[in-house]
Amino acid sequence: MASRTITAAAAGTWPLGDLPVNRIGFGAMRLTGSAAFHLGTPSDRERSIAVLRGAVELGVNHIDTAAFYFSSLRSANELINSALGPYPDDLVIVTKVGPCRDYYGQWASPARPDQLRGHVEENLRQLGRDHLDVVNFRRTARQDSIAEYFGALAELRQAGRIRHLGISGVGPHHLAEALEIAPVVCVQNRYALDRPDPVDDEMLRICADRGIAFVPFYAVAGDSGPRGATEHHDDAVLAVAREHGASPAQVRIAWTLHQGPHILAIPGTGNPDHLAENVAAGALRLTEAELARLNGSHAAAGTP
Repeated sequence: MASRTITAAAAGTWPLGDLPVNRIGFGAMRLTGSAAFHLGTPSDRERSIAVLRGAVELGVNHIDTAAFYFSSLRSANELINSALGPYPDDLVIVTKVGPCRDYYGQWASPARPDQLRGHVEENLRQLGRDHLDVVNFRRTARQDSIAEYFGALAELRQAGRIRHLGISGVGPHHLAEALEIAPVVCVQNRYALDRPDPVDDEMLRICADRGIAFVPFYAVAGDSGPRGATEHHDDAVLAVAREHGASPAQVRIAWTLHQGPHILAIPGTGNPDHLAENVAAGALRLTEAELARLNGSHAAAGTP
């Protein structure tokens, strides 16, 4: 695909509450190093700043980040602030709270409900904002109920520190809990072509029914997760990629977007060329036959 002439607008738009965004966004996790968190080597700061500015030039107006996205030398929030502040009026920055890493980069105990204000304030400080556009509560496996956590964030929304709320890593009953407390504008769950999960498939459908944005993470990485984009692609992905003159990663992004108009993709990268390719994937239109083949591949990936 001729990547550099295609902007994020090619994918269409969907609202996060009252904030319309292009359906191709940008995930900031990979800005800080060759792999997420402490798993790789730190990134070149100027290159990461160039990627962020390049994303906005390509029409990206939805950036996903978190205060716990940092490596030994780089902080995603600091890079965003340095590269893009003062922020464009249409730029929506979405962050998440709950998980916690110590100063050495090791995972610590998740925040208690009464500690979430501190997480919000830290994101505000790092990003140089007086309010956060969207904050997701990121649930961990040990948290069966999210009501108390989401309630704490709803209080900060009432206080004007947060504009909209979302949830992440959740199932249907968590969404039901949250909706009893405050509006939910997005659900951010792990979701990929080669990683079917009945709960996430159900969440995608429920979000469509309710008009809530569904924001998959690791859609390109697949089972590689925080270590980066997968290098393993099945025959269906490779065949569709050849047909369109596209990369397998572009096919994975396009398939993700084709799962519904409420899907917001947030592929991340620290590579300017990969950035242009990711954005261009929003213009890739799959045929019904190609979708059927890829959907079959998605279903088969969960078969022992």
